[in-house]
Amino acid sequence: MSNSFKSIMPKKYFNLKKFEKKINFGFFKAKGGVSKGEYSSLNCSSSNKDKKYNVKKNINIALKSLGIENKKLKLINQIHSKRIYEITNKNYKNHFDGDGLITRDKNLALGVLTADCAPIFIFDSKYTTICCLHAGWKGTLLNIISKCVKKLNNEKKINILVAIVGPCLGSKNFEVDKSFKHKFISKNKLYSNYFIYKNKDKDLFDLRGLINFQLKNEGVNQIYNINRNTYKSNLFFSHRRATHQNKIHTGRMINIISLID
Repeated sequence: MSNSFKSIMPKKYFNLKKFEKKINFGFFKAKGGVSKGEYSSLNCSSSNKDKKYNVKKNINIALKSLGIENKKLKLINQIHSKRIYEITNKNYKNHFDGDGLITRDKNLALGVLTADCAPIFIFDSKYTTICCLHAGWKGTLLNIISKCVKKLNNEKKINILVAIVGPCLGSKNFEVDKSFKHKFISKNKLYSNYFIYKNKDKDLFDLRGLINFQLKNEGVNQIYNINRNTYKSNLFFSHRRATHQNKIHTGRMINIISLID
């Protein structure tokens, strides 16, 4: 799995290996693909100006590295919402606008695309159900996590939930204005704990910290973090870094999860 982020985890993340025989998953880097220029190299988004052929090949590289190239991959048209859909063999070809996918089908793989937003995998302790979420600041403000966990907990077959939060924009580079902070605090005063004062006009936002808080608040206590800042390393695509470098385009990393047959 040379393209998967698991291959470059520091030792403190090795405890995730215990899930590898139960769940196929990978938080992918921006490296190891065929795209060129601003999309170099494992860009998996077809919504930008990258060549469709390159995107398709990159996705196949990711699937193959997980050993699931024969599974049907379902992506979603991400809209920074809290919409979540259950995907089956009957509806996987349908178009969905939203930011969360759930399946119990071993023939399917689920994916989300990121370039600063957080990819989140959630699955039950008996490995019967998997979910992937795309959570940027809008999805976190809307608390897509709460909707997802409640949806999963409504199923009688669901047991203890496990969550893995992938690489995302770190607080040191997530500068926001005071009105942004107010949007969150008006939802929940405790959210103020995830803003760090910078100056009279700006704060720094801890997206990962708030996601962890929301997960714990929903009773998810087994939480694992791939605590890497997408802005700080060229291993990742970062929309904010690209903007600061006056680049018009950037790629998107793919994050994939599937049940094991």
